[in-house]
Amino acid sequence: MTSLDKLQDFFIISLKGIAKRRLRSWLTMIGIFIGIAAVVALVSLGEGLQGAINAEFEEIGMDKIFVSPAGSLFGVGGTDSLTEDDIEVIRRVRDVDSITSYLFTTAQVSWDDEVWWHIVMGLSTDDEEMELMDEMFSLEKGRWFRDGEKYKAIVGYDYATHPAFDDKLLLEDDFEINGQEFEVIGSFEKIGNSQDDRTVAIPREVARDLLGIPERLDSIMVKVKQGADPNAVAAAIEEEMLDDRDLNEGEEDFTVQTFQDLIKSFLVILDIVTAVLVGIAAISLVIGAIGIMNTMYTSVLERTREIGIMKAVGAKNSDVLTLFLIESGLLGVAGGIIGILLGAGLASLAAYLAQTVGGFKYLEAQFPFWLILGSLAFSFLVGVAAGVLPARQASRKNPVDSLRYE
Repeated sequence: MTSLDKLQDFFIISLKGIAKRRLRSWLTMIGIFIGIAAVVALVSLGEGLQGAINAEFEEIGMDKIFVSPAGSLFGVGGTDSLTEDDIEVIRRVRDVDSITSYLFTTAQVSWDDEVWWHIVMGLSTDDEEMELMDEMFSLEKGRWFRDGEKYKAIVGYDYATHPAFDDKLLLEDDFEINGQEFEVIGSFEKIGNSQDDRTVAIPREVARDLLGIPERLDSIMVKVKQGADPNAVAAAIEEEMLDDRDLNEGEEDFTVQTFQDLIKSFLVILDIVTAVLVGIAAISLVIGAIGIMNTMYTSVLERTREIGIMKAVGAKNSDVLTLFLIESGLLGVAGGIIGILLGAGLASLAAYLAQTVGGFKYLEAQFPFWLILGSLAFSFLVGVAAGVLPARQASRKNPVDSLRYE
């Protein structure tokens, strides 16, 4: 009998053994397929989110630079602020093509019987700044501000579509911000999360007067000239701002980031979160491995006489070892297959609910080839590793004692 034929026989015997102890096999695999399902679901959602973020940034363009207060992201969370003087400093930098800026705060937005507290963003009404802003926040309907306009507003996507609002805000409707009436002249395209999709934009100077915001800016966006290196321009902006503020390197009270930097920041955070969650999910795999080990020990005990017969007819210790390792590995693979299917279903359902119910368009489920193969291989290795000790015990049994076992 060739090694291939022997291996084929081992697989058949192992499958028959698993089928014979059907209930115990199912209970054994629970820990494996729960762990694999959690890992597959989390990793696939993480991969989908990374892909969506990359696609979104590529759509906006890699020729953008963001200047924000230190410790903030897009102007959120910083302690200091930027000013109009910083814009003039940035304009002096070589290869800067155009600049736009904005400020924002939370204010009371009300119409009819609706009263909400949402983010209100103050934008410049300058044509050049509006053109650059349009590259980041596209309009679905209506138009941007005209120079000198005051009590006009552009509302987020949710105001005209979200079921949370009893009455929708449409073009030419009137509503109030902190008691001041505004007319809707446009609405933004869907961004994908409720905070952004419920933002209201109004002219910057009106925002300063109405909301009591001092001469501050929360973020400045810079577009570099075609062919210029955004990283080099970002470094030049940082150097120019340090000189203007009479600060040394390392004392920055502002942050200059290219879109590539922002992508890296997002992905590093996402990778850390995914790794922590996968680590937690891996606890189920440890429990599953213990379950397989326990089942295999029981199987060895139940099949002691069978092991004695195998050895009596010429089976070697290595044959018995291989047989039990294959059986434990098959338990792991079976649990892995179920886990992959379950994880794929959970990830797809989570992405669907996030997009349809939560309005978060960035959450997608992706199932790369390496994730499926890796999950199968890992579940097989977990099964084999869990079966090593029971298999060794089985292979070392004395055939005479095994035949006498009742």
